[in-house]
Amino acid sequence: MGNRTPLAATLAANSISTAGTSLTLIGVPWFVLETTGSAGRAGVVAFCATLPIVVAALIGGPVIDRFGRRRTAVVSDTVCAAAIAAIPLLHFAGVLDFWMLCALMALNGFAHTPGNTARYVLIPDLAEHAGTTLPRAASLFDAVSRGARMVGAALAGVLIAFVGAETVLLLDAATFGLSALLIAAGVRGVRAAEPREAEAPVSLRAYGTELREGYAHVLGNRLLLAVVVMVMFMNGTDQGWYAVLLPVHAEAELGGAAHIGLLTALFGAGGLTGALLYGAVGHRFPRRAVFTVCVILCGAPRFLVAAVTGTTLPLAVTMLLGGIAGGVLNPILTTVIYERVPDRLRSRVSGALTAGSEFAMPVGGLAAGLLVEGAGATGALLAMGGVYFLATLSPLVFPSWRTLDDVPGAEPVEKPVPQAEAPAETPAQVSSSAPSRPTPGP
Repeated sequence: MGNRTPLAATLAANSISTAGTSLTLIGVPWFVLETTGSAGRAGVVAFCATLPIVVAALIGGPVIDRFGRRRTAVVSDTVCAAAIAAIPLLHFAGVLDFWMLCALMALNGFAHTPGNTARYVLIPDLAEHAGTTLPRAASLFDAVSRGARMVGAALAGVLIAFVGAETVLLLDAATFGLSALLIAAGVRGVRAAEPREAEAPVSLRAYGTELREGYAHVLGNRLLLAVVVMVMFMNGTDQGWYAVLLPVHAEAELGGAAHIGLLTALFGAGGLTGALLYGAVGHRFPRRAVFTVCVILCGAPRFLVAAVTGTTLPLAVTMLLGGIAGGVLNPILTTVIYERVPDRLRSRVSGALTAGSEFAMPVGGLAAGLLVEGAGATGALLAMGGVYFLATLSPLVFPSWRTLDDVPGAEPVEKPVPQAEAPAETPAQVSSSAPSRPTPGP
């Protein structure tokens, strides 16, 4: 029997951090709408929050390896706690300007990505350390993340209604601090979590070489490229949904922030159910067939239902069913990437996957705000839902997806071979909120 403490600590830290991120996902757009009344400004904040995520993912892989995965996660969560706490504190002091809000959200996005990636890439080693299988650990990682999103979203809706968005952001800061403590105390004695001895002296040239290795690994495999391109469009439209379209729709049609929390929680509950189902029985079926059906059902329908109805019940049912379908995606992609990317390149490849899959997120939030102001909420929902639907047809169209069912290990691990996320987190957490790797979904 292995030592399960590091895996349990990482799962707990990730779930707490994810729950807190769900508070921000709902709290910040609502805070902006309350204080400015502008969907366009909500889109600008979303752009500022997500552009640094892409930048950090583009350059961060080698840093994680050299600094150490455990240390990276702790520092990342600590910085995020300070950035998020500063928003309500400055607001209470009466000195929070709009540019400050944008800057603090940018700092949060930039710092959050390395920590998210560090926790994610540790899972294969922690699974081995705990004496459990990789598919089970991957499914568990995604399931607890989705469960945390569900709880965080439900709490956010209720807390915003009763104590205000500012208090919700303070609670989010506390979750980052607790996550940092869990990783610092619980992830010990795992060699893969500690800094690696440099394969070459620290220099700009060595750093560039290590960075290129990760991108070469992704560019050398058509399946990985197909995953990244599809999830890029999914995450971009998901960002528009959560940062702008759903808050605007809830404010105009559904009755407020509590409904956002309910709908997001239902999507999370469905995702948790889907991830657990796949972990229990889904792996017995062909990956490509299961993935293709679920990816088409997971996202686009909610845009259409929101556009043509003005009540909560139809959208709630759609979100629940879409969540179940979405919950299946990340375990498939996560397992594929864990199996096919060697540990030596895992941080670098994960950074490259995250950068690609989240490349459209800054544009998604900004575009949603501009579309609402230019074409109205209904037009924006239909336009972005159409983009989402076209993206999810990818597994039916491109031949590279046929290799999703290939037996892992068919090629040497050092050759360029392949999570939404997904996650990808972004893998494809297919999350947006999640976000941190090719992972579809929030």
